Amino acid sequence: MYNIVFLDSATMPKPFPKFHFPHQLTTYRLTSAQQAYERCKDADIIITNKVVFNRDLLSHLPKLKLIALTATGMNNIDLKASEDLGILVKNVAGYSNRSVTEHALGMIFCLRRRFLDFHQDIQAGKWQNHPQFCFFEGDMLDVAQSTIGIVGKGNLGQTMASLATNIGMKVLFAEHKNVPMDQCREGYTPFSTVLAQSDIISLHCPLTSETQKLMGLDEFKKMKKSALFINTGRGPLVDENALAIALKSGLIAGAGLDVLSTEPPERSNPLLDPSLPNLLLTPHVAWGSESSLTTLVEKVVANIENFVAKNTD
Repeated sequence: MYNIVFLDSATMPKPFPKFHFPHQLTTYRLTSAQQAYERCKDADIIITNKVVFNRDLLSHLPKLKLIALTATGMNNIDLKASEDLGILVKNVAGYSNRSVTEHALGMIFCLRRRFLDFHQDIQAGKWQNHPQFCFFEGDMLDVAQSTIGIVGKGNLGQTMASLATNIGMKVLFAEHKNVPMDQCREGYTPFSTVLAQSDIISLHCPLTSETQKLMGLDEFKKMKKSALFINTGRGPLVDENALAIALKSGLIAGAGLDVLSTEPPERSNPLLDPSLPNLLLTPHVAWGSESSLTTLVEKVVANIENFVAKNTD
């Protein structure tokens, strides 16, 4: 019988179905770093989203055979230690491609067509007190015919490009930031050129040591003043102080973020300043459409079922 422990079920709005093999499942809504060892010490299989497994913790879990992640990112697991200790780590890739990219596209429409501004104007009574049938303040821009610069050409980046192309946007894929212009790969455009030419920059790249604070003040200064910045990837891809400055000073026209550097965010985060103009925030939910959650559960269950089938005599 397999002992399965789900460490952070609160991160999953959908329940798991029963597994088709003898098992005991223990579920915790959330698990702190201090609680992890005690809850994992007798587990054969761990299901988790965000709990951190470093080498020290992994080395004290001799029974552990599989970590089944309810996510794509694996940066919370020491993968080298897992390999050394013979612990398999399985993530779920591609389950939220459409959900994340539709969310990013929705942010683009919301900001470029100024939905938030119009809604706030109506709440303030401006339309009600206007002498004609329509009320305009500021520019409302088309999404079609605009240029979107996509950072990241994996599943998410390519799905974003497909959606953008289908509504008439021009797509540029950004080369890695530090690659010289004369070494740019086919199908990519130099990073600085993408910043300068795009009407929207959208991040769909993984968080690595090279992409930490990929977007800083220098990068925002290279963008068009009319441009939008969208991040549905990872919060630490962005220097948040720099983005706050860019919005306040008008270096860019607006930003839409589904992720922040610390989640839930600290009250001191500069992007929580209500006076920041044209900033749209959502609470790390881009991945969570109904269809994505269904697919995620199915794939996590399949990862575990397949593992057990291969390791059962």
